[in-house]
Amino acid sequence: MTKKKTASVSLKRNEKPKPVILITNDDGVTAPGIQNLVEAVKDLGKIVVVAPDKPQSGMGHAITIGQPLRLHKMQREDNIETWSCTGTPVDCVKLAVDKILHRKPDLCLSGINHGANHSINVIYSGTMSAAVEAAIESIPSVGFSLLDYSIEADFSGAKKYARIIVEHLLKQKPDKHLVLNVNIPAIPEIQIKGIKVCRQAYAKYVEDFIERNDPHGRHYYWLTGEFVNFDKGKDTDVWALAHYYVSVVPVQFDLTNYTLKKKFEKIWK
Repeated sequence: MTKKKTASVSLKRNEKPKPVILITNDDGVTAPGIQNLVEAVKDLGKIVVVAPDKPQSGMGHAITIGQPLRLHKMQREDNIETWSCTGTPVDCVKLAVDKILHRKPDLCLSGINHGANHSINVIYSGTMSAAVEAAIESIPSVGFSLLDYSIEADFSGAKKYARIIVEHLLKQKPDKHLVLNVNIPAIPEIQIKGIKVCRQAYAKYVEDFIERNDPHGRHYYWLTGEFVNFDKGKDTDVWALAHYYVSVVPVQFDLTNYTLKKKFEKIWK
């Protein structure tokens, strides 16, 4: 073997393998948001997409236990390995690890969601539940959401900041249980001021159910409501987004209230 060939083989042996990045969402495998997320990071690692075959918004951390799950491999022009799943976003993460990758990816990305997942929305969000499930499985994860529900939303700003955040995470070794909730304001990219690391605001929907009758005279109810921010802090995700920043909230699946735990330990001995 010539010196040139030996050097070439040695270089290949020393090359660092590309990180495996799992991408999922709750809007469905064909949604514009997930396509834009793939575009934003597709050269940063080996991308594998496993996402629901239909919209699953508001599913939270639901899993499928009463019926079988199916996976269907899809063809893409860019040759990104893509699977549609008949289950929930959490099902997608579980199946991806166990039946498609046969290993844990280096990073899991969920989104880009069509609509906000700031404040209390993180509880209901299928987008964020997929990210949380990955973290439960010791896979660092990020959920991305754009504050625009339109199918024709402009994802340019979301793509830019998704890439910045993913590049940053890949340069370090994030905690295996890392979960970031990232929301991007629905404004032109040039108007976004940057990134703010925030806490989750205390804000919620003040809900109402519109009551109507179907053609058979039976009552049905349609959920509606108004989003109200009860938190006036300037360190929250709601504040950051209102002031043209991308909000980044580190979240966790440990729901223990440690302040109350200490209090009750003193009272209930």
